[in-house]
Amino acid sequence: MPPTLLVLNPNALVSVTQSIASTASAQFRDSPVRLTYETLTDAPAGIATQRDAERAAVLVANAIERNLQSDDPADAFVLACYSDPGLAAAREITRKPVIGIGQAALGAASALGERIGVVAITSGSIARHWRAYRAHGFAQKIVGERAINLSVAESGDDTLAVPRIVETARALIDQDGADVVVLGCAGMAALRARIEHAVGVPVVEPCMTAIALASNVLTGAAR
Repeated sequence: MPPTLLVLNPNALVSVTQSIASTASAQFRDSPVRLTYETLTDAPAGIATQRDAERAAVLVANAIERNLQSDDPADAFVLACYSDPGLAAAREITRKPVIGIGQAALGAASALGERIGVVAITSGSIARHWRAYRAHGFAQKIVGERAINLSVAESGDDTLAVPRIVETARALIDQDGADVVVLGCAGMAALRARIEHAVGVPVVEPCMTAIALASNVLTGAAR
């Protein structure tokens, strides 16, 4: 029986979950880990404000508790929101690996560069992100965060989102000095390669980074 990894989308958008699943299906098609997905349909449609994040955090913890009590519990969990809502609460519930895509992405970016730039979905989330960066020790490596100011539902739209992300990433590189860029929303999961090709520095996509890390933990490759 292969180990199971549950990717939990803490917003209500099934389209975001489908985009993550489609991208992961291609990227991890030979993985020995079984990937499953769940959308928290009672959650906000996007995690922008502190209120959104705190509301989602409770739903995340409840969802993990339900999964652990089910007949087919996962062996590890990925929280597919850059804000990592409910991460600490989830780790109180279970000793199984629970990986937040925000922390995973910033850890990977720290390994790839010295000066991290973050593309945010909305300017309303930036102050909250900085509180998290300071709390988790990443603040000194982040040289800038700039927003594309789209909704989460629009963040994976090729026509609408890609030009804004490229423009924003170039500003982070040219004006703020970033040498690695993090895409700060799970809705951008399918766009990483195109953004990286356009801007010419490493671009980290949090969902695939976290799934890779969790898969390696489950198979023993990361320990």
